[in-house]
Amino acid sequence: MKRPVFWLMAGAAGIVVANNYYNQPLLADFALAFHTGERQAGAVSVAAQTGYALGLLLFVPLGDMLERRSMLRTLLCIASVALAAVALSPTLSWLVAASFLTGLASVAPQLLTPFAAQLAGPQQRGEAVGIVMFGLLCGILVSRSISGSIAQHFGWRTVYWVAAAAMLFTAAVLSRALPPAPPTYTGPYRRLMGSLWALIREEPLIRQTSAIAALQFAAFSAFWATLAFHLRSMDAHYGSEVAGLFGLVGVVGALASTRAGKLIDRRNPRRVASGAVFVAAFAVLALAGGAIAGLVAGVIVLDLGLQSGHVANMARNMSIKSDAMSRINTLYMTIRFAGGALGSSLGVWAWSVWQWPGVCAVGLTFGCLSLLMQARPVRASAQMASETVQE
Repeated sequence: MKRPVFWLMAGAAGIVVANNYYNQPLLADFALAFHTGERQAGAVSVAAQTGYALGLLLFVPLGDMLERRSMLRTLLCIASVALAAVALSPTLSWLVAASFLTGLASVAPQLLTPFAAQLAGPQQRGEAVGIVMFGLLCGILVSRSISGSIAQHFGWRTVYWVAAAAMLFTAAVLSRALPPAPPTYTGPYRRLMGSLWALIREEPLIRQTSAIAALQFAAFSAFWATLAFHLRSMDAHYGSEVAGLFGLVGVVGALASTRAGKLIDRRNPRRVASGAVFVAAFAVLALAGGAIAGLVAGVIVLDLGLQSGHVANMARNMSIKSDAMSRINTLYMTIRFAGGALGSSLGVWAWSVWQWPGVCAVGLTFGCLSLLMQARPVRASAQMASETVQE
């Protein structure tokens, strides 16, 4: 009975999170449409991820305080309006601002993940998180293919009109299909937000998983924020449609999420996350990324590392405090997407200075740092004690 609900949540998570990634294959199109440079157009991607990180911080904690179905419906309606504003953008500045607002309102997937973990209970938690994460990553990856293809044939503004309609449809479906989700926290918003500081101060595991995720997502974002520029610079001058098709390649890596989730239910999840995969991915991209075949191989390894590591981190976090899942997810995802915004910004800057070798150097640096962070021991706590028992 629960598994179909998890897959519904996965589909919704994918549809909503796509809002933040439609722009990445279109950055070169934005530069042409508004007669600006690649670095200026890259601000659209940075704005979307920055808005998402802020939305995570401000809105996701409310998942412990408010009824989740109503909150999901409200956020999706706001996201629909923001997407319409993107489609109507008359200038690049307007586009950047509207993309920021879109990211700010598109945080529904981070309410769905703890919702699924709560419904699943301890025995199925890893599988439930893995299913929702599979949908989320597929949304990230397929969104690029959808936006690139639609933009190639109908223009980039059509992408956002379709996305705005999808938000309203998703809001209607979730309102009817999801079970009630009573709040687990009572008290004012100020105290709720204050509890975030207490959680990150008292739980070393949250600090570790968040740092690992931020570094890995920074590497991932550096690649995707510059892929369209790299493809256009090749001899064939590939356009937005080809850039978007690389999202479909990454689905191969996304398949790791469901397997990783089941593995996590049986083993210590710390063993699943590995920054070494990111180092390997960027080594492939640096050595063979000048050809399409090399890019394909690198994307598969990169997405495999991102998803398996993300599911492992999420499963570890969701087992800390059952009455604070949304707040724990807030801390983790806010830090993760702040890393993504940093990675996008540094990736675009490295491209403007050193082109593809610079982007690969940024990715390798973040991958190595995440590997070092993963190797650091975590101070003993109740959570770590439970992990020791599993081992």
